[in-house]
Amino acid sequence: MPLEQDAKLPSYVGDPALSTPASLVTTRRAPTRLARALRVLAAATLTLVAVQYIRAYAAVVSHGARRAVAVPLRAEEYLDKCRLLDAKPGPPPDFAARTRSDRFVPGTPATLIQNATIWTGRVDGLEVLHGDILLNGGIVKRIGRVGSADLEEFTDVVRVNAQGKWVSPGIIDLHSHLGVYNSPQLQGAFDVNSRKGPVLAWLRALDGLNTHDDAYKLSIAGGVTTSLVLPGSANAIGGQGIVIKLRPPTDRSPTGMLLESPYETNGSVYDPRAFFRYRQMKHACGENPDRVYQGTRMDTAWAFRQAYDKARQIKQAQDDFCAKATRGEWAGLGAFPEELQWEALVDVLRGRVKVQTHCYETVDLDDLVRITNEFKFPIAAFHHAHETYLVPDTLKSAYDHPPAVAIFATNARYKRESYRGSEFAPKILAENGLQVVLKSDHPVLNSRYLVHEAQQAHFFGLPHNLALAAVTTAPAIVMGQDHRIGYMKEDLVLWDSHPLALGATPQQVWIDGIAQLEAPHLLFKPAAFQKPPVTPNFDKEAKEAVEYDGLPPLEPKPAKARTVIFTNVSSVYLREDGAVLEAYSARDGPGTVAVRDGKLSCTGGRLSACASAAGNEDDAEFVDLEGGAISPGLVSTGSPLGLEAIHQEPSTQDGYVLDPLTQVVPEIAGGSGAVIRAADGLQFGTRDALLAYRSGVTAAITAPTSNGFLAGLSVAFSTGASHKLEDGALLQEIAALQVTIRPQGVPSVSTQIAALRNILLGETKGDLKRVVDGIKQGAIPLAIHIQSADAIASIISLKYEVEEKLERPIKVTLIGAVEAHLLAKELGEARIGVIVSPTRPFPHHWEKRRFLPGPPLSERNTLAELRAHNVTVAIGVNEVWMARNTRLDIAWAALEANGSISKAEALALASTNVETLLGVKANGANGDLVATRGGDLLDFSKVVAIVSSRRGVVDIL
Repeated sequence: MPLEQDAKLPSYVGDPALSTPASLVTTRRAPTRLARALRVLAAATLTLVAVQYIRAYAAVVSHGARRAVAVPLRAEEYLDKCRLLDAKPGPPPDFAARTRSDRFVPGTPATLIQNATIWTGRVDGLEVLHGDILLNGGIVKRIGRVGSADLEEFTDVVRVNAQGKWVSPGIIDLHSHLGVYNSPQLQGAFDVNSRKGPVLAWLRALDGLNTHDDAYKLSIAGGVTTSLVLPGSANAIGGQGIVIKLRPPTDRSPTGMLLESPYETNGSVYDPRAFFRYRQMKHACGENPDRVYQGTRMDTAWAFRQAYDKARQIKQAQDDFCAKATRGEWAGLGAFPEELQWEALVDVLRGRVKVQTHCYETVDLDDLVRITNEFKFPIAAFHHAHETYLVPDTLKSAYDHPPAVAIFATNARYKRESYRGSEFAPKILAENGLQVVLKSDHPVLNSRYLVHEAQQAHFFGLPHNLALAAVTTAPAIVMGQDHRIGYMKEDLVLWDSHPLALGATPQQVWIDGIAQLEAPHLLFKPAAFQKPPVTPNFDKEAKEAVEYDGLPPLEPKPAKARTVIFTNVSSVYLREDGAVLEAYSARDGPGTVAVRDGKLSCTGGRLSACASAAGNEDDAEFVDLEGGAISPGLVSTGSPLGLEAIHQEPSTQDGYVLDPLTQVVPEIAGGSGAVIRAADGLQFGTRDALLAYRSGVTAAITAPTSNGFLAGLSVAFSTGASHKLEDGALLQEIAALQVTIRPQGVPSVSTQIAALRNILLGETKGDLKRVVDGIKQGAIPLAIHIQSADAIASIISLKYEVEEKLERPIKVTLIGAVEAHLLAKELGEARIGVIVSPTRPFPHHWEKRRFLPGPPLSERNTLAELRAHNVTVAIGVNEVWMARNTRLDIAWAALEANGSISKAEALALASTNVETLLGVKANGANGDLVATRGGDLLDFSKVVAIVSSRRGVVDIL
């Protein structure tokens, strides 16, 4: 009712029953006994009447007081807030009936994709259709056969012939820092973490989103259409994430990138009373908040509990307030209880915020699960979560439902809480009924290659339907957006091969019905790449990962027999004169390879003398490769492999060298003439080295770890050796002298180059003089870690200057060299080799911004461009965990080269070419060989044996 009517007091008239009776009014006369009795009776009656009157009056006054309490002027606002508390999150009931997307850009023509193989995401990811897809109004209108009658309403239709290739929903990244951790990284745009306190639930990633990040278009080129952009993990509660579409918005604003903005204030666009849009919240536990705030896990757990207790108090106060307000009991209520800082966390308790939690270890997972049950809120997903596969029942005991698990495929051991990470985690989690998501943590991993995470997870045992769902439907469900994305609803990708095939590349990407790739460069892929890849069986390894609590034994075990016979061999590749050549191909049927005492004794077809002799061996061990191959062992370089066990734990590392350009090297260590040798700090048996060995990377060339200019002398060693004194452990104690040229403020790049010039042409002493003499004589290569084309140009000039004065050539190799393609012709003419590291570059820093992205954004990648100008090239990695994936890197590089790199040349990129460029004198007859089952080293095959001629054994894996 109107406020002014409700405020009036009711009127009352006197009650006739309370008037004095006329019979009791008499004249005064002498008292009698009867009169005295009557007076007593009258007094009693009056007393009774008075009492009743007082009671009645009190009731009237009390009732009037209640009616007199004023309804607050903001009552309607408060009641509206109370009604809003009951609004449930999710799409409106009529959402499926929409005819166009709210993100539709007027003027966008309809698109008809014809003759496609369509992975819909439905039926648990098992539904595959063949037909057409009609896009209009920013949404998918029809799937199946689209005839002319279906197109009559359109005056303009863009037709795309998929030619039978795969179309999937757009790739979704559930954990990204795109736009807040910017590329290239600059101090003026680094908004990923606030360090203002362990609990910052009120911060919003939207307020720091940079629309000029160079990575948007790169991620789109990998098929990524939607990302959940989260604050960093410095805080227990770091703030609110946002779901964005990567398409450049027409208004060029951060808000224009939002998918279903929960912050929309225009009621005509979004009425939260009708349906409530999910928000996203970032939590983190474990090492990161502990390190940033110099606390312990106990401190972080208390920060969570204290924050949620505050939110719970506010929630309870709101519920109590609304219960009374809706009954009209306004007395003493005051204002609606709310605090802007805590409103998002209160909404977590109301189930309207998806909690995304960075959490690795069992202790932290258990902490968070207990907190969810204490305060009664669900967790949408545990992120990183390296130990979740060991404790699936812990996750299942979380409040309301088990969290999903958003993980890397193979990235682990970079800090202690990730040490037990396993490549089999996706497979194990799925087998335990938990939802698996693969994510990038961009730019930790370049989200452009998020689908590669799904490919690796599938390789290690995650079923193909769940692997593809892990980057499409699963993240959409976890973030509460599966009514729009994750299925064939809004965003699509047309692939050049099956999305889980290695090297799968988009031919076109549609976001909101708009094609995103302008004149894409297309690759030819063999017909076999249109099928889901066949992968090895890793059941035994997955079982051991759990049995050994995440640390299964990795040490190689030699075969018991002196002779090992490999049967059903499809091909054999061997080192010869610094190259890799195909020595055998089973064109007429599977072949046989015999190895005795670690040395290749013969190779031949099934009817060859080698096969006949092998059949007569009584004490031989036979290994069926099932169409597999024998290839040279690969060589890794560019990372501190062999110098560290856990990247963020100094006690597990060799450590960093002193840099004579900016620090004083003690005379006891050689002073200004000191040159540090990586061989002196080698650690054998690290898990990353052994995993690399088991993946066919049998050797590494590693330089001393340095943050400065002069690193020292690299060493070549066996990744499978148990210690330095073992036969074959050290392949070459001194390889190349390694230096770094990079912008770091002080000293300047020009100062660093001046120092290098002085080393090569000036006076030196001690070990440095002896090494420089070796460089001048051409015996020791100079390996320079460098990225910028401008700095590379100065190095080219310096090489010519030095050679002119020495009157002889020197060997120079560049490592990293992201911008080297700009000087491909000049590098070829100067005879400078390049180790491209990583093979799929990314503009992390300003000095890398002019990189060559490769298809579909450019015709060539850096490797192909350099090779076209006769530059000797090889590949490397940046971090130790990446070494194991070297085989996949060279396979991807060969695929991107569009047929210009043969299998033998691809194998050389990570073997003989690395050795040549870094001065390792390898003897082809003594090099390791790798046996793979079910394909060659460039396929999704399984490494089953390593042939080590130096040790005279065959390791059976």
